[in-house]
Amino acid sequence: MTTAETVPDHLHARLVRDAEAQGLLDVAYRTLDSPYGPLLLAATPRGLVRVAFAAEGHDRVLADLAARLSPRVLAAPGRLDAAARELDEYLAGRRRAFDLPLDLALARGAFRREVLDRLPAIAYGTTRTYAEVARDAGRPAAVRAVGTACATNPLPLVVPCHRVVRTGGGLGDYLGGTGAKRALLAMESA
Repeated sequence: MTTAETVPDHLHARLVRDAEAQGLLDVAYRTLDSPYGPLLLAATPRGLVRVAFAAEGHDRVLADLAARLSPRVLAAPGRLDAAARELDEYLAGRRRAFDLPLDLALARGAFRREVLDRLPAIAYGTTRTYAEVARDAGRPAAVRAVGTACATNPLPLVVPCHRVVRTGGGLGDYLGGTGAKRALLAMESA
């Protein structure tokens, strides 16, 4: 793994250009400032593969990407310009849905993938319960499995697991913390 901080700017730019030209840049990443702290964005050639909050440990997330996807991970912000722009627009309240190619390679298991595929259909400013999502997926008894799919969502914010809440009205857990989940739901309902 090479980071922009350990290589002079002109050499890093050359490394990124050469890696892209030779098809050797499997996972590009960058960070993005947000109201919830810095977000790590990562993309493969297929699309956005990971959004990580600082609480997850960006170095740990990068190591996981290298282990699970490819060791060819490089800070290459250009590949993530569109994702950064759309996330900025969303966090500023100017975007209600994302129009990005997504790579769900990190979502393990058919049911988890099915749950993640359903989450973008939850309208901006609304919520669904874990039980409702399980029922919509045709497995009404799989409430905990829906919770696990949300808890392991590799693309929080973009795949809106924050819109899934407990049946009694409780927020439930969130990768960015319950404060971030509360703030996101408040932003969307304003």
